Amino acid sequence: MVIGSRRFTGWGVVFALTATAVAAQEASLPEMAVTATRISQVMADVPASMDVIGGRQVREAGPLLNLSESLVRVPGISVLNRQNLAQDLQITSRGFGARATFGVRGVRLYEDGIPLTMPDGQGQSSSFDLSSAQRIEVLRGPASALYGNASGGVIQLFTEDGPPEPEVSAGYALSRDGFAKASVKAAGQRGDLNYVVDASQAHTDGYRDHSQADRYQLHTRLKWALGRESTLTVVGSHMAMPAVQDPLGLNAAQLALDPRAVDPAAPQYDTRKAIYNTQLGGVYERQFGSDTLRVMAYGGTRQAVQYQSIPRATQTAGANGGAAHPGGVIDLARRFSGLDARYTAQTELLARPLTLTGGVSLDRMAEHRQGFQNFDAATGQLGVQGVLRRNEDNLAYNNDQYVLGQWRLSPQWLTSLGVRHSNVQFKSHDHYVVTGNGADSGQMAFDATTPTASVMWRAAPVLHVYATAGDSFETPTLNEVSYSSNSGSTTGWNTGLKASRGHHVEVGAKAGMGTALQGTLAVYRVETDDEIAVRVNSGGRSTFQNVGHTNRKGVEAAGQWRIATAWSAYANATWTHAEYADAFSSTSTGTTVTVTPGSALPGVARRTAFAELVWRPAPQGWHAGLEWRHSGRIWANDVNDEFAPSYQLWAMRAGWRQAYGNWRVDALARIDNVANVHTVGSVIVNEGNRRYFEPAPGRSATLATYVTRRF
Repeated sequence: MVIGSRRFTGWGVVFALTATAVAAQEASLPEMAVTATRISQVMADVPASMDVIGGRQVREAGPLLNLSESLVRVPGISVLNRQNLAQDLQITSRGFGARATFGVRGVRLYEDGIPLTMPDGQGQSSSFDLSSAQRIEVLRGPASALYGNASGGVIQLFTEDGPPEPEVSAGYALSRDGFAKASVKAAGQRGDLNYVVDASQAHTDGYRDHSQADRYQLHTRLKWALGRESTLTVVGSHMAMPAVQDPLGLNAAQLALDPRAVDPAAPQYDTRKAIYNTQLGGVYERQFGSDTLRVMAYGGTRQAVQYQSIPRATQTAGANGGAAHPGGVIDLARRFSGLDARYTAQTELLARPLTLTGGVSLDRMAEHRQGFQNFDAATGQLGVQGVLRRNEDNLAYNNDQYVLGQWRLSPQWLTSLGVRHSNVQFKSHDHYVVTGNGADSGQMAFDATTPTASVMWRAAPVLHVYATAGDSFETPTLNEVSYSSNSGSTTGWNTGLKASRGHHVEVGAKAGMGTALQGTLAVYRVETDDEIAVRVNSGGRSTFQNVGHTNRKGVEAAGQWRIATAWSAYANATWTHAEYADAFSSTSTGTTVTVTPGSALPGVARRTAFAELVWRPAPQGWHAGLEWRHSGRIWANDVNDEFAPSYQLWAMRAGWRQAYGNWRVDALARIDNVANVHTVGSVIVNEGNRRYFEPAPGRSATLATYVTRRF
């Protein structure tokens, strides 16, 4: 694999760190228990690229609005903030998930072990509650394939435990553009019950015009100790965004003229979205000696109504006044549920420790989807619900089985072997059958077996080296099959789409001397067959096709140093090369172009980096930090003729914590984008009207205060 010469010096730093660590035989890697591979184990023994962000790091990264604040600390993961709560963050893992124009796909999301990703592979990061986060685990590479469909990476958030003594805290955060967030949390231990209840309300006027939003969240985690061998954890959440304005993207000319402006279509059609998400789940765990049984069940509902800016003329073209066009208003109601049961056994093979985990996962999502015109035909008023143009019941479900074994051949060698079989099915029952629009009922099925294998060598107490390989698969989402293959302007399923298949290889190293010096390095390559990409952009809709092969390869490095008693530093750097290997044609607004082999996958920056210097002399009192962030150029479309330019940003923060008897005060002040650089926060990949760009704000200050009372 040829990596090439770049301006980063991070690779040399990490190699030097590894060499230094090997020489320090008296030290050892820190022991942090993690669960991302479905087996609780020391992080140093995980033969995969994995990072953990602690709760303190999450809380000091921003106003706790979304994951873009803290995941910048993870190499290989990109979280682009659209500055638009009507559309979710654009999260990618090694280039997977970049084509998502809304929602999160290609990366699976979990909160306290309960999935936030649906059976079709699409999830919503806005449901995460960051205010009570204890840690975030991020898994990348072949090991994540054990989570099934669309697992280019896995992001798991875990809620903190309530303290031994009950406490109540209240917080308030302020920032630019009318942002304000109020929160209240109660947590503690009462007998055998540990509880955390957190509620918040956030408002923003938005950096751009027509981007006002309110978000209300409630998150509860209750954990009962049922004797000495069993626990039951119940997690409930509710998220409401009743009226979120959508400013749409800007084209290059609009961006250059005024990055705070909106396309005229946004106010004309009053583009907006309303979202309500409620979820309840439970996890039961029981110990049988050294073995563990874990059963997880969950259920919930999601409602969303979105008003788009599709022109009236586009919706009324064709037979019977445009009866085949699904309209400019999307109204869907979803019900989802699932079950995951697994058993972990600790045994031996040839007198050496063997851990076996086997389980089954069942998930189901049923949605009632309707489409309406976004205008009143009688009065001509735009941005209102008009006549019905789509009415169907859709179903997506999966039935998966998996097994994972870890065998310690010797104190220095650990091997892992896993396999997952997945069956994913989509079904649709069309209720809107009129002249000009026939019955579009149908079904699709996808089946895949995805193996993974790895080996880890403990070369020294301070150095672990590993190699891992595996396969993954990714089905299209219900949204991607919802429009026929010929044109994005007609209803009917795109039944010709196939699931893409990925073949992953990774080698890496983990080194460190206690908490004083730590480093990680990973080199990987992924070859994907039947990659899914845009076929037609027409009438405000996109349809998709399989376009052959893609190649992804990259290097991820990170290092952490304890410089002195009060000083520490952290840095990471990522180089990602993701490209189409085969040529294909794509049509946008009537123009057909050829995407040539070697074209870069849009939405993926080739280079990213982050560095941080922290001063923290004591657990209480003052602390401060200086941050630097770099992102390379990001292509906006498959043909690679427009891009968001590279940028470098600086941020500063200062905080203070002090206890006064039963009271504690935490305060944080941040200045982001210190140099007031004009940047593009995110791109809308392959947007049909070439409105690719979603600008990010300039310099901004955030002030947050939290007051806690212990009882």
